[in-house]
Amino acid sequence: MTALPAQPATSTPVVAPVAASALWLAGTVFLAVALYYFVGIDQGAVSVFGSDSHVHEFVHDARHLLGFPCH
Repeated sequence: MTALPAQPATSTPVVAPVAASALWLAGTVFLAVALYYFVGIDQGAVSVFGSDSHVHEFVHDARHLLGFPCH
């Protein structure tokens, strides 16, 4: 019977995958909420960019396609 080779010591802690997953989840949630705001809520007059309606006009057709009312 042959002996199995020894496992090399790893310097990566077990918590690292959990922290990386949490960062990915937080980033994904942030992008999803930002996309939801710009497509579904931003109306130009109450925009985070002031009374500018460029974002509203850019996503106008997507807003109607997804069923969000805007006028």
